Parts: sequence; C-alpha cells; structure tokens
Amino acid sequence: MEKPKGKLIAIGGNEDKGTYPNPKSKKKYYLDFFELGILKRFIQEIPAKAPQIEVITTASLIPEEVGERYMSAFGILGAENARLMHIRNVEDTLNSEFIERIKNADGIMMSGGNQSRLTQIFGNSEILDILKKRYYEEPFVIAGTSAGAMAMSKIMIKGGNISDSLLRDSVKMSHGLGLIDNVIIDSHFVIRGRFGRLIEAVAMHPKTIGIGLGEDTGVLITEGDFIETIGSNLVVIIDGHTIGYTNVHHVLPGRPISIEGLQMHILAKGNIYDIETRQFFKDIEDLKHVTMQQPQR
Repeated sequence: MEKPKGKLIAIGGNEDKGTYPNPKSKKKYYLDFFELGILKRFIQEIPAKAPQIEVITTASLIPEEVGERYMSAFGILGAENARLMHIRNVEDTLNSEFIERIKNADGIMMSGGNQSRLTQIFGNSEILDILKKRYYEEPFVIAGTSAGAMAMSKIMIKGGNISDSLLRDSVKMSHGLGLIDNVIIDSHFVIRGRFGRLIEAVAMHPKTIGIGLGEDTGVLITEGDFIETIGSNLVVIIDGHTIGYTNVHHVLPGRPISIEGLQMHILAKGNIYDIETRQFFKDIEDLKHVTMQQPQR
C-alpha cells in the first residue's frame, strides 16, 4: 500500500481547552504550550516558508475563546498566515469558502473538545475527502490536540468511565475520521489515568496499536507508520498483536475482562516506534542504522 506523503501530529493536550468550564474547577483555558514547542515543530514540518494554517475549532463548545489562544500562540511563533475556521455544523462543511481554504492550506490544526463533534460534522464531507487526499498525495501536515488527536484514527474512543475501565463495555467506541488505520489514540493519558481505557479498547480490536498521549506531549507520524515522540512527557504504546486469550467479547457487560500477552512500550522525547514492524528505536540515528541493514520494504 502506498505510504502517505503528508504527516500527522497528534497532541495529548493538557487542560481541557474545548468544553464549557466545570463550575467547581478553576478557569484555565490558556494553551499551556509545551504546545508552543509542539506548535513550533508543526510549523517546521510544513514545507512552505510562510505557511497558510487553518485552525479548525469544530470540537470545541467555546470556539472563539479557544481560537483566540491559538492565534496568540501562532503569533508568538511568527506564523502570520494562521486563520480560524469555526465550522459548527454539517451545513458549514458545504460552505464554498471553507472548502477553498482547505484546498489552499499548507497545514491544519484541529482543536480539543469533543471528538464526536468532529466525526459527526465532518463524516462523509467533501472537506474530509480533501484532507485525506491531500494527506496521502502531498507533504500536507494535519495536527490535532486532545479530541483533535483522538479523532484521527479509523477506530476512535468515543468515551468511557475511567473508574469502570477493564469492565466489559466501559469503553465506548465509534468511527473516527480515518486519517490513519490500525491505531487507537487516547489523550490526557497519564493525569487522567486512562491506561485501563486504552487497554480495553485495544483488547476489543487486537490487531491495533494503542497510542496513549501524555500531557505536554505529542507524536509526529510520518509515512503513516513512524511515530516520533515530541514534547516533554511520555507516550505509551500498547500492542494488541500479541494478545492470546481474552474474554472481552463474551463476558457479560460490567464484568472484569482478562487479557493474555499484551505488550507495552514507553516512549520519551526522541524515541521512535514503527507501527508496521512494531519495533522500538531509541532515536532517529538508531532507526537509520537498523533500516540500512534491512532490505527495502
């Protein structure tokens, strides 16, 4: 299968930047950019010298506020051609102006919020078709934080109660945007204790790779296979290919699930993981050294 020429950047997020505030929580909606570092990498991966960047705020219920923070962050980084795209419903995806802007953009950033809003609004849309086509045929960069990252995969975690993880049906699954296959992405992975949630999701789809994105952290995915960790925290890889026995498909709902032979890797900044061969590399030099000794795949 032909490898995509574009790149994906999936960011784990930090504070919840895309939903209405909880009255009991502190109001903290600034982009805690680590993301300045990751956004800088996003800009660097775009070939254009003065890239046209579109920030899609669809996942958020506070798009104006979230959008302002992105504009401020991109402004700090000198990205003067960044614009906001407030697509709020299916009808907006038919807007010819938005469609043309997607066709002409050099990079796309999808904000956090609710990943189901992204799939419900963009599913079967011309905009999604354009994004997929450009990602596969051009050096086009698509980034997403939190919900924007989780929605990238074909199989998507829709939600789930963390306290009930590893009890059958505690994780709710759905269809994602389909930018990348054979992976399941979860965000806010460490601070929200989502290990059990991703493990159960992978057990339900054992020929997948789970990617748990820690806070202040992202992954750069090139050729649809190579995951490079960027940012200050960690990424957890859960490999479902080695699963032997599991009762996840026949135990009663709400009952504990069992899993044999799950494999896990922890990636820090600079570590690389190859989805296709399921190999871990300590850095880009290690990857080059190993691949030089292997036959062309």
